[in-house]
Amino acid sequence: MPGPERVGEVYALYISPDLIGQGIGQTLLGEAHVQMKGQGFETSALWVLCDNQRARRFYERAGYQADGAAQDDVYDGITLTELRYQRVL
Repeated sequence: MPGPERVGEVYALYISPDLIGQGIGQTLLGEAHVQMKGQGFETSALWVLCDNQRARRFYERAGYQADGAAQDDVYDGITLTELRYQRVL
């Protein structure tokens, strides 16, 4: 019987707004994928704010798909919903 799937997580990826669109995010994410795969991870997961359409499109272009999981986090008294995205490495 095969063991449990090994899932790595992209905890945070931020690019200075004045540098968006130059491929820096794609390069960083690609390197994260290489590193995770090299460490034996089979899948990459991340959480993205539900209302952050720009980030959601970025991750979808990189092969991520929302898997239906959601969580609420409270920041400074404001509840924000995050969606989990995953992709096979």
